[in-house]
Amino acid sequence: MGQARQSVERATRVIIDLGAVSYNVAEIRKKIGNERGMMTMVKADGYGHGAVEVSQAALGSGADSLGVALPEEGQQLREAGIEAPILVVGLIQPKEAYKVVKFRLSQAVASVELLEALDGEAGKASTKVDVHVKVDTGMGRIGINPEDAVPFVRKVMGFKNLNLEGIFSHFPSADERDKTFSMGQLQLFEQVISNLRLAGIEMPKKHMANSAGVLDLPQSYYDMVRPGLMIYGLYSSTEVSRSIELRPAMTFKTKVSQVKVVPSGTPIGYGRTFVTRKKTTVATLPVGYGDGYNRLLSNRGEVLIKGRRVPIIGNVCMDMCMVDVSDVEDVQPGDDVILFGEDLPVEEIATKIGTIVNEVVAAVSKRVPRIYIQ
Repeated sequence: MGQARQSVERATRVIIDLGAVSYNVAEIRKKIGNERGMMTMVKADGYGHGAVEVSQAALGSGADSLGVALPEEGQQLREAGIEAPILVVGLIQPKEAYKVVKFRLSQAVASVELLEALDGEAGKASTKVDVHVKVDTGMGRIGINPEDAVPFVRKVMGFKNLNLEGIFSHFPSADERDKTFSMGQLQLFEQVISNLRLAGIEMPKKHMANSAGVLDLPQSYYDMVRPGLMIYGLYSSTEVSRSIELRPAMTFKTKVSQVKVVPSGTPIGYGRTFVTRKKTTVATLPVGYGDGYNRLLSNRGEVLIKGRRVPIIGNVCMDMCMVDVSDVEDVQPGDDVILFGEDLPVEEIATKIGTIVNEVVAAVSKRVPRIYIQ
């Protein structure tokens, strides 16, 4: 930690405050107590923040396991020396089962074909694989139907090289103010647990709470919670409570590369979607959609220069964009620019382009260096 993944000399960079990650994880631990586990979600390279670095910070601050979407993401963590339990929450193809065994991962399961593949690969390696049964209580994505839970779990228990470690589900809309649908999901999940108990099966780990669940639904905590977005200091919507005060971890920055004054009637950028109406001071920034700065911010986004908001003018290019700095005094090449973070919240960017904060931070390109601070 503390080193950029690429040269810090590049003007465009992301600053990741690992101290903020540690603070957020510690606050979650305070809220959920010490009697249950905390699996921090670090898929998609830690939502763009850096999976290895975030995992190390989280595990040192109250988390005890990690969640990823792909076996390859688990492989990256293992190769970085991380030994904590890692659950692959996404379903994989049966032919990928060897990866789970090779990198000592746990795996979400919802099909007999995957069970057979995992059991076969574990048998070859003379080991056992921990599996978590995924139940679909209303997400409509992956998982077995609630009524199939008992027979499916019995099938899992019939494989000698599989260890039935847990059962879980997921909320699609716990970040809405109206929790009616989420409460219905909890009732379904409770029924599944009850049916398993009636069949003489007690699941070691039951888990359902995502970030919104951690904030607003303590009845969903069960044996473990799975915070994702909130460990990065972000709230999933304006409708979730602020029952934990979070600290954003990511700031996206660049530097001015050129400043020039152009006359009225000058077209700016591809497609000439902006034409100056007066003499204008234009600053060019070395950042574009190739860096994950969304093209939908063309002619509508703002950045911060010298503490002042200035508008994006013209279309965002792959590698550059332009801003009007006519109202900011003495802007020079090399001046710092905040694309989001600090006094320009990422939530504002997400709202402007009609998406969620998860996408905005995860979309920052791998070519942008991450610089870690504590």
